[in-house]
Amino acid sequence: MNAAPKKILILRFSSIGDIVLTTPVVRNLRKKFPDAEIHYCTKVGYKGLLNTNPNIDHVHVLEDSLKALIGRLKKERFDYIIDLHKNLKTRLIKLALRVPNKAFNKVNLQKFLFVNFKINRLPTIHIVDRYMATLQHWEIENDNEGLDYFIPNRDEVERGWLPETHRAEYYAFAIGGQHFTKKLPVERMIELCDRINKPIVLLGGKEDIDAANEIERFFTPKESEYEEDEVQKKLNKKAIIFNGVGKFNLNQSASLIQQSKAVFTHDTGLMHIAAAFQKEIFSIWGNTSPYFGMYPYQTKFTIFENNAIDCRPCSKIGYDKCPKGHFKCMKEVQFDFYLPD
Repeated sequence: MNAAPKKILILRFSSIGDIVLTTPVVRNLRKKFPDAEIHYCTKVGYKGLLNTNPNIDHVHVLEDSLKALIGRLKKERFDYIIDLHKNLKTRLIKLALRVPNKAFNKVNLQKFLFVNFKINRLPTIHIVDRYMATLQHWEIENDNEGLDYFIPNRDEVERGWLPETHRAEYYAFAIGGQHFTKKLPVERMIELCDRINKPIVLLGGKEDIDAANEIERFFTPKESEYEEDEVQKKLNKKAIIFNGVGKFNLNQSASLIQQSKAVFTHDTGLMHIAAAFQKEIFSIWGNTSPYFGMYPYQTKFTIFENNAIDCRPCSKIGYDKCPKGHFKCMKEVQFDFYLPD
């Protein structure tokens, strides 16, 4: 076994979900080397994800200049680098620092075959396990304690802040996604909310506000010749929407997920945050695929995906529109599920 390192640098620049998925590496390093300094390097916009992690001693951020960042990192005199991103930036950092390093396997060839020829040669392991493989030379085994996410006290959302209809129990629905083809059309989000038929908290960023408002309007009681309670009772309509989209920061959204009964979500960062809290997850997949190894980690989950078409996956990331024009991966996906007791 190699000598114990004194100062370790972890590299992962983006994004929310990917950074959350690296937390088992950080935690297991801390357990193995309690006296080592563990540093983490990311983009400035993701610093808040790491500042509250007690297993990290210092966070370095890339702002505008990679050269300036490398200058700061050189002064730290690291004796080992763990590259959990493996791109041009991380290669340049490793070349400049000239210390022993290990990078995770991105399985790019296998992804290329799957996307372009629908030949699936991907390893049947989660990406977390590929991250953890960078620690094998230290004989570090996964503690199987899942993902970590630490919410600062100032961002804990109290139940009393929610409408009375949602204080006893609610389901979270993370409606966002990094790309158009990773999100349900709004009419299908409405259909899913109707199928859930329980109090629901919508979560997402400012870019999701228009979709959230449309969902909220659909479920807002309208004037009727009947008493509204009577209509709702007759139709068994219990989907009550609290629109939290664009109203909470990431940590506050995480707090709402932590307190939810279960989470419905696209393949997005909030899905992995939900997994960190061991929530039951109903995960919706469009043009990408769980076979890429980024499905919910070590928690109970149900996958919604359309396997009746032969064009999935059409990308390992996503598009601004369906390349085929039909968007059947999301328009025809089936919602088959049972809610937890």
